[in-house]
Amino acid sequence: MTGGAGYIGSHVVRLLLARGDDVIVIDRLSTGRRHRIDGAVLVETDLASPEAADEVREIVREHGVDGVLHFAALKSAPESVLQPERYYRENLGALANVLSGIRDTAVRSFVFSSSAAVYGEVSDEPVGENIPTAPINPYGQTKLAGEWLTRAATAAAGIPSVSLRYFNVAGAGWPDLADDQVANLFTVTIDRILRDEPPIIYGDDHETADGTGVRDYVHVLDLAEAHVAALEALANRPQHDVYNIGTGRGVSVREVIDALASVSGRPLAPVVADRRPGDPSSVVADVSRSARELGWRSRYSLSDMVESAWNARGDVAGRGRQETEHS
Repeated sequence: MTGGAGYIGSHVVRLLLARGDDVIVIDRLSTGRRHRIDGAVLVETDLASPEAADEVREIVREHGVDGVLHFAALKSAPESVLQPERYYRENLGALANVLSGIRDTAVRSFVFSSSAAVYGEVSDEPVGENIPTAPINPYGQTKLAGEWLTRAATAAAGIPSVSLRYFNVAGAGWPDLADDQVANLFTVTIDRILRDEPPIIYGDDHETADGTGVRDYVHVLDLAEAHVAALEALANRPQHDVYNIGTGRGVSVREVIDALASVSGRPLAPVVADRRPGDPSSVVADVSRSARELGWRSRYSLSDMVESAWNARGDVAGRGRQETEHS
């Protein structure tokens, strides 16, 4: 597994270890955390380096790896606009090295971590996998190109593969695996609440029930279970395919902020800022294909996501203090 020490990958690691699998994690630990993957073998390396393909091949053969999940990637859409060269070089370069490294090995399944960012600005809902893809930032572009590369390379190598298009991931399956990056609605809102600062709503003039943007939020543990389901399904599915991973239910920005304020016991009233360019009013997944073909459906609610994210905040803060003290 690449990038397995990160927020999402570490949840998958824990599920795989719990069912008795041997797990090898390749991670350079730029945002990943070593403590998240106790029980797995960690190999620290930079997958975008010129030597990475040979290193991957050696790791696969040494450990008898038969399935690969590729999480390692840069993932900030705003940052990708400012640093497009870096996003193309690292996201696609690392993927190409991994795919080259597993060719002519015993690997018989490959799962690529994609994103709903491949769709861009959508006009119809729910969003099905067959609608046109038109990503609006370099991050989304690298994910779409990654799907193309995965399809072509695994077909050439005879390796069954799948790309999972994540919608908005939130929550924590276990407190020690919480998202410690302040970069999405949940973590940014929690950070502001802890600072006694009002949460921010970007635009309340959307064509939605309460005027704020609507998104499909999926619990990270649901997402992790989707990866396990995808690995199992690949045993009987030789061709590459793509699947939305969401709940199929939309939740507004105001609903999320109100729920976080409520569970925190600090009912700070949000402030409304200008709408951000390119923010669609509503994006909700059609998840019927993943239910039908992978046998997977989400199980957790918005309240589960909110409560788990808030309850994990102490672990994140504690880890941060420990890392500061030992740095």
